Amino acid sequence: MFAIVEIAGSQHKVQKGDVLTVEKLKNHKVGDKVKTDRVLLRAEGTKAEIGEPFVAGASVEFEIKEFGRGEKIRVFKKKPKKRYVRTQGHRQEYTEIEIKDVK
Repeated sequence: MFAIVEIAGSQHKVQKGDVLTVEKLKNHKVGDKVKTDRVLLRAEGTKAEIGEPFVAGASVEFEIKEFGRGEKIRVFKKKPKKRYVRTQGHRQEYTEIEIKDVK
């Protein structure tokens, strides 16, 4: 059984036991168990339920494993012949979650 679920503004294909990296989830701590009902599609074998926009009665439970920051990227801007040069760094924050159950 798998599901397409919306977590932190993006869609993910999940099944029990998967570990995902999603955008940072605020107002939660490591070890929290979270339940979401934003399930867009649920499939088991050849049978699938498609939500309009969400599947009624479907839910996904997951546990927050850790918070972290990704690799640093450099943002570089330059305008030729104008002596304009700017360099900026960015590290995206993320949350690692483990899917516990798809109902």
